[in-house]
Amino acid sequence: MRSDEDKKALMQRLKRIEGQVRGIQRMVDEDRYCVDILVQLSAINAALKKVGYNLLEDHTRGCVSKAVANGEGNEAIDELMKVIQQFSKS
Repeated sequence: MRSDEDKKALMQRLKRIEGQVRGIQRMVDEDRYCVDILVQLSAINAALKKVGYNLLEDHTRGCVSKAVANGEGNEAIDELMKVIQQFSKS
């Protein structure tokens, strides 16, 4: 479980990313220079990856650690590895 403070920080990051996406929509609508749009897309991609890594860390330290302590580690680790592989593809 995430603390209220962690949830708030995560939501703030996601709202910031949402604002960046809206900014790119405006840039496209205004026919802005392609390289400028690509730079902003790269920034959004990096921000999303940061959110993802944060969630992966939280999951590992929380859910996976609890599963290992409860003797259910193999299943939790298998699930974690699948998620890491999927996350790494992007």
